Amino acid sequence: TLFAQIGRKEDALDPLTAIYKTGAPNVAAFRLLYTGAQVRARRSVVQSALAGLRRIDRRKLSAERQISYDVFLADQQQNAIWQRPEMLALTEVRPFNHFGGLHIDFPSIMAKGGPLAYDSEPQYRRNLALLAAFPQVLDNAIARFREGLDSGVVESRMTVANMVAQIDALLAQPIDQSPFTSAVRDFPAGVVEANRAELARLYTATTADQVYPAYRRLRAFLNDDYLPAAREQVGISAMKGGAAFYREAIAEHTTLRLDPEEIHKLGLSEVARIQGEMDKVRAALGFSGPLKAFFEDIRTNPRYHPKTREELAEGFARVARAVDAQVPSFFNRVPKTRLLIQPYPAYREKYEAGGSYNQGSPDGSRPGTFYFNAYDLPSRFLTGITTLYLHEGAPGHHFQISLAQEDTSLPDFQRFGGNNAYVEGWALYAETLGYDMGLFKDPMQHWGTLDDEMLRAMRLVVDTGLHAKGWTRQQGIDFMLGNSGMGKSDATAEVERYIVWPGQALGYKIGALTIQRLKRQAQAALGLRFDVRAFHDQVLGSGALPMPVLEAKIQRWIAEPR
Repeated sequence: TLFAQIGRKEDALDPLTAIYKTGAPNVAAFRLLYTGAQVRARRSVVQSALAGLRRIDRRKLSAERQISYDVFLADQQQNAIWQRPEMLALTEVRPFNHFGGLHIDFPSIMAKGGPLAYDSEPQYRRNLALLAAFPQVLDNAIARFREGLDSGVVESRMTVANMVAQIDALLAQPIDQSPFTSAVRDFPAGVVEANRAELARLYTATTADQVYPAYRRLRAFLNDDYLPAAREQVGISAMKGGAAFYREAIAEHTTLRLDPEEIHKLGLSEVARIQGEMDKVRAALGFSGPLKAFFEDIRTNPRYHPKTREELAEGFARVARAVDAQVPSFFNRVPKTRLLIQPYPAYREKYEAGGSYNQGSPDGSRPGTFYFNAYDLPSRFLTGITTLYLHEGAPGHHFQISLAQEDTSLPDFQRFGGNNAYVEGWALYAETLGYDMGLFKDPMQHWGTLDDEMLRAMRLVVDTGLHAKGWTRQQGIDFMLGNSGMGKSDATAEVERYIVWPGQALGYKIGALTIQRLKRQAQAALGLRFDVRAFHDQVLGSGALPMPVLEAKIQRWIAEPR
C-alpha cells in the first residue's frame, strides 16, 4: 500500500526512529544525517506521498482507513511546507540545540539498556559500526552550522553556551565509565568469552580515538567560531526569517492554524482561572497570606521538598500502585509493555525538565521508562509527584504511546508517529483523571496538579511572549515565578526549552483543552449512555491524530446509534 511504501522510504531516511522501532541501526542512512543528500531524498518522498494520495478515492475506504488517509494527508502537507527552500534555510542550518540533538541523545542510544539490542556478537559488531560512524555525523552537523553562519541564521548565545557545557560534561566522563563503553562492561551469555576482550578493546579504542575527538572538534567550533556570531535575543522572531518560522511551528505543534496573539490571550485567561483554584488550596494547606507569598513559601519551606532521592522514588512508586488500582474503571485496554521508574543519569539531569518518558519496544519486550529528575533536590517538589506520574507514566505517555505501538492493525505512521497537541494533550488530560481517581483529595497533591496545569497555561503566555512579542529570557522566568510556585531551576529550564523549541510548549494546553471539550460534548449528548472507558477507546484507538481528525472521529462516535 501507499502508506507502507512511504513508511519504508521515510524509515530509510530516519535512522534514529528506526533504531527505536527495531533495535538495529542502519549505518548507511545514519551517515547521511545533516547532509544535502538526505534533504533531497526527503523532499522526493513527500512529493511521492502527495501524488499517491491524489490517486486514492477516499470515499471507498473503510472508516478506519479514512482516518488513516486524513492523518497521512495532514502529515504530508505539513512536511511539504517544511521542505520549501525558504523553510529549509531556517531549519537545516540549526541541527542541534541544548534541549534536543544527537550530541546529547546518542550516548543514550548507544548505552546498554537503551534502544539498541546487545544480545549477540553480531549485534555488538553492528552497533560498533554505528559508533564508528558517529564522528562523521558530528562533522556533518558542523558543516550545517557553518552554512548558518554564512547565511545569518544562527542560534542564540544562551543555547550555544549550554551546548558547550553539555559537551564538556560528556568529555569529563572517563572512557571506562562512558555510555559508549557500557555494553562491553556487561556482556550477555550470547557473546562467547573468547571474543569479549577484543570487543572491549574495539569499543574503547573507537570511543577514545574517534568519538571523543569528534566531540572536541564540535566543542571547539561552537565555542570559538559559532558563539561569537550567535544572536543575543532569544526569541525566534529575532532570527532571520523567524516570524514565518514561528507560525509554521505553531501549526506543526498544535495541528491548528492559530494566531500567536490569540494564544497569548487564551493563556492569560487560563492563568487567571487556575489562580482562583490555587487560592482555595492555599487556604486548605493552612497558609493565611496572599497567593504570591504562598508561592515563595512553597519554594522555600522544607515541608514541600524531598530530602533524599529515595523519598522521590518511593513517592512515585506509591502513586503507581494507586493508579494501577484505578485503571480498570477508566480503561478497557491497557499496554502489555511494562513501565519502569528511574532517575535521570547524572550526566543529563542538570539540563532536563522534571520528568520525561522513553518508550518501550513495540513488542513489549523492552519496558517504557518514566525518568524523574533528582538534581538540586531543594528545587524539586513532593507536591508534584502524582501529576508528574500521571503525565509521563500511566495513564499518560506510557498508555498512549504503548497502545499505539502495540496495535499492529494500524499503519506504522499511526503506530509510531505523533503530534504534540495529541501526544502532550493526552498526557495533560491524563493528569485531570487524578480528580476522578481520588488522587487529589490530599491538598498537597491537589496543589501539585494545579501547579502543573498552571505550567501548561503559562506556556501559552511565555512561548508567544518570547517568540512573537520580543520577551527576554528573564521576562519569561519572572512570569513563571510570579504566577506559580515552581522553583527557579525548573522555571529556568522550562524557559530555555521554549527558546530552542518554538511552539512545542503550546501543544499541551491546546490539545488537552480539545480533548476535554470533546469529552464534555460526548457527556452532554449521551447522558447516562456515556462510558468514559469507551471514550478513551475512541481517543486512543487510532494512534496520534491531528486535532481536526480527532474531533471528526469523536463527533461520528457520538452520532452512532446505540
